[in-house]
Amino acid sequence: MRIGNRDYEISGHTYVMGILNVTPDSFSDGGKYTSIDRALYRVEEMLHEGMDLLDIGGESTRPGHTMVSEEEEIERVAPVIEKVKCRFDIPVSLDTYKAKVARAGISAGADLINDIWGLKYDAELAGVIAGADLPCCLMHNRKEAVYENYMEEVLMDLRESLKCAHKAGIRGDRIILDPGVGFGKTYEHNLEVIDRLEMLQSLGCPILLGTSRKSVVGLTLDLPASERVEGTIVTTVYGVLKGAMFVRVHDVKENVRAIRMAEAIRDGYRKENR
Repeated sequence: MRIGNRDYEISGHTYVMGILNVTPDSFSDGGKYTSIDRALYRVEEMLHEGMDLLDIGGESTRPGHTMVSEEEEIERVAPVIEKVKCRFDIPVSLDTYKAKVARAGISAGADLINDIWGLKYDAELAGVIAGADLPCCLMHNRKEAVYENYMEEVLMDLRESLKCAHKAGIRGDRIILDPGVGFGKTYEHNLEVIDRLEMLQSLGCPILLGTSRKSVVGLTLDLPASERVEGTIVTTVYGVLKGAMFVRVHDVKENVRAIRMAEAIRDGYRKENR
C-alpha cells in the first residue's frame, strides 16, 4: 500500500503509526504539543525512535470530549501538517471525521485520512477522500455499546463502511480497517476484539490496531494513562501475531522494540527450520 511517498507491505511486518495530538484536552497528552515548535520537536523525536507514519489529530475523541468547530480544528492541524511536510520525510495521516477539515488537511499535505466514524458521520467525507485519491483508515464505532452478536456485528458495521467507501469511488486497495478499541464498546468488548483481531482479515483489508494507553489497559492494570506503556506493548505483540499492518501508539521507541522482538521470534525460527 502506498501512503504519501512510501510503500508499505500489507503483510509480514507491523508498522508504527506515531500519535501527535495538537489538542489541549486529549486524555493522555493533551496540551503537550499545541505549539508548532513543540509539535515538530516531538515528530523529530518519534522519527529517531523508529516511527513509520505520523497521525495528527486536532480534536480529542476521549469519552466525554467536547466537540470543536471545523474552523478551530483546521487552525490546529493545517499549520502543523504544512510544517511537518516541509521539514520531514514522513507520510502524514490526519485524524478527522469531518469533510471540511479533511479538505484543508489534504491541501496542507495530508497523505491519509483516519476517520473514527468509518465514513458514517459526515456524508461528504468519502467523496473528499475519493476525489483526492488518498488512502483512508476506517474505524469501527457505535454511539452505544449494545450488541446481540458482538463480533459479527463489528464485521457487519465495517462492511457498511466499506460500502460507503466503494460507492464514493475509494479503491479497495486504499482502505485500512481499525476495530475501534475504546469506541462504542465495553471493557469486555475491547478485550475480545483484540483477542479476535484476525476475524477482521476476512474483510480483505489491512488492519490498524489502536490501543495506546487506552482505558482497556488502565482498567486491567489499575493504572493512569501515563503508566500504561507495558500494557500497550502486550497489545502490540498481539497485533503482530494477529497480522495487524499498523499499531497506533504514543510510545514509539518501546513499541518498535517490541515489534522487532515479536517478529524475530515469529519469523526467525521459521526461517531456520524450513
